Amino acid sequence: MSSETKPKRNLKPIWIALAFIAMITIVLLPTPDDLPIMGQRALAILAFAVILWVSEAVSYPVSAAMIISLIALLIGFSPDMANPENMVGTKGALKMALAGFSNSAVALVAAALFLAAAMQATNLHKRLALYILSKVGVKTGAIVFGAILVSVILAFFVPSATARAGAVVPILLGMVAAFGLPHNSRLGALLVITAVQSVSIWNVGIKTGAAQNMVALGFIEKEFGVSVAWSTWFLYAAPWSIIMSIVLYFVMIKLIKPETKVVEGGKELIQGQLKELGPMKAREIRLIVVSLLLLLFWSTEEKLHPLDTTTVTIIAIAILLAPKIGVFDWKTVEKLIPWGTIIVFAVGIALGTLLLDTDGAQWLSDKVFGAMGLDSMPLLATIALLSLFNILIHLGFASATSLSSALIPIFIALTTTIAIDANSVGFVLIQQFVISFGFLLPVSAPQNMLAYGTGAFTVKDFLKSGVPLTVIGYLLILLFSATYWKWIGLL
Repeated sequence: MSSETKPKRNLKPIWIALAFIAMITIVLLPTPDDLPIMGQRALAILAFAVILWVSEAVSYPVSAAMIISLIALLIGFSPDMANPENMVGTKGALKMALAGFSNSAVALVAAALFLAAAMQATNLHKRLALYILSKVGVKTGAIVFGAILVSVILAFFVPSATARAGAVVPILLGMVAAFGLPHNSRLGALLVITAVQSVSIWNVGIKTGAAQNMVALGFIEKEFGVSVAWSTWFLYAAPWSIIMSIVLYFVMIKLIKPETKVVEGGKELIQGQLKELGPMKAREIRLIVVSLLLLLFWSTEEKLHPLDTTTVTIIAIAILLAPKIGVFDWKTVEKLIPWGTIIVFAVGIALGTLLLDTDGAQWLSDKVFGAMGLDSMPLLATIALLSLFNILIHLGFASATSLSSALIPIFIALTTTIAIDANSVGFVLIQQFVISFGFLLPVSAPQNMLAYGTGAFTVKDFLKSGVPLTVIGYLLILLFSATYWKWIGLL
């Protein structure tokens, strides 16, 4: 049997066994004097979770069920921190394991998924993408610009990176086919990689652009008692995303040379697809009205009204589901929502909160970052080192949401460990921006995987654009930390 036809060995059982071995080992180690038993067990569960998340030995929702069970058992049979003579009890521990479901950030993610489903059900995101691409022209440079512009505009209205990529990628591949080129041509690679890299860039720029932002904000709100308004986030992060979008355009044009400078027939194809969608329907118009109102309420949060992002989004979803005035019904929603995402999200927040509440995050932060000598470093050097650590760790994670769940509690604990001479919330937010860097590999983000699944490009093609984007994005984070973010009070 040749090496090409040899079946791939299933390593998943080995990874699951490793996760359990790591967890049991940490539980059985002598408990350090400065770490409560509950904290040690929380760290053991974190090690278990990280191995499962990195290896994807089980699906994320399955890992969430395992984490809930482990919190209930391991924390349940731990001495209570407040009263060490008593056990926490499985009932009390289960409350901690399920605490994430009551976090407003989870409600916002759920509502965002409903909004993305409304776009899919009405095909409005596709119409919007086609309309923009029909206006930019047929030169490849113009289409690259159009692909970036579509990703930027959709980021305001579609709070799901995967849904945004899902709207744009098939249209771009249709243009490649219209020119008579195979989908894995240079032109195909150029357009599809541009679209998904742009999606990742705007995950940073817009608060509601990605689920991982909600994870970080959930922790920030709980630990610092500070909520970050939509417009405030935009003021902090959008300038970075705007500059990175310009960088992306030039990186893509220079690095991947397409077979043609003009996509003949591209315009006709797009017009044909628009015609196929037919005239705009009443429910699409209703969705546009609701989306624009939603954007208005998001952007004026804490400025013109006291309503927070989550409340406004849930009200919008209630309107979209209402008979007669809505755009879809529950039966349609059920099929379009990835329910597992909501569970994973809630459990990630519960695990992070547990690490913070049991001093596990604080202890780990002391040991890891204390050893790096961060407490004696200037602020910019600290941000440089942490951001680099963050980018390297991301290589192992396919989900920025799980990465946020694992790292943000540790970064929050770090703000007390090293007594930084800066705004703690801003310090943590900057690391959250870096968590959204999904530029390097197809496995670095779900939208990359969706695009990679089309076969339009190779891992090497993706790396070719990912390396310069990561380096420039990293340097830009440092430049903004030294200048702009200081001037506007983020740091």
